[in-house]
Amino acid sequence: MTSRANANPAADLQPDAEQVARYLTSHPEFFENQAELVAELRLSHRSGNAVSLIERQVQVLREQNEGLKTRLLELVDVARDNDRLSDRVHRMTLDLLATDNAAALTDTLEDRLRNEFGADSVSLFLADIDEQQQRESGILKLDTSDELKMRFEAAYSEGKPQCGRLSAEQAEFLFREQAQAIESAAVIPLGDHAQAGLLAIGSREANRFNHSMGTLFLCHLGELLLALLKQKGLG
Repeated sequence: MTSRANANPAADLQPDAEQVARYLTSHPEFFENQAELVAELRLSHRSGNAVSLIERQVQVLREQNEGLKTRLLELVDVARDNDRLSDRVHRMTLDLLATDNAAALTDTLEDRLRNEFGADSVSLFLADIDEQQQRESGILKLDTSDELKMRFEAAYSEGKPQCGRLSAEQAEFLFREQAQAIESAAVIPLGDHAQAGLLAIGSREANRFNHSMGTLFLCHLGELLLALLKQKGLG
């Protein structure tokens, strides 16, 4: 008695779809010598009509081309945005370098961040300065306790800018009367693991600063500000 499994032994010799796919992937030249086969092949189209393999390849290549074109346009837009950002950073750097005292430096910093980079609130916290230096320099905030480190532990431990939404307590500590309007912020360490303080930039836009954004510009801003503060006897 013949078992059901061996009823059609020829079927067992037929390759499955995965084997065919592997073979064609390994032998992309297969159809070059199979012109008649290519002419007979038909593939289902989304519209329901059958198309030849060559027509389908042309369609796939056209779709890939459109995808590449879209990606290229996106990259061009990113490059333009980076050029504009680089130009604004350059102008701000020149303006900051032109200041002759700490008060002018902090005033210029806040003005440029607000007008050139869309900041809605700016706070600067510096360690190791006394109240007289604070009055003379125009520093926006004075860090005289461990409260700043406690509230922004990640900025101190990781030593890199932290971006995103703040807790109500964090926003209140950084931006005081403007805290309720701030939806996102960037907290930038000054010095190694924020040993010199923090610069905080707040925005009314929830997505202006987020966890996935690049922070290279923010790092450079922190380094530039710290160097200028040291040059003027602070930081």
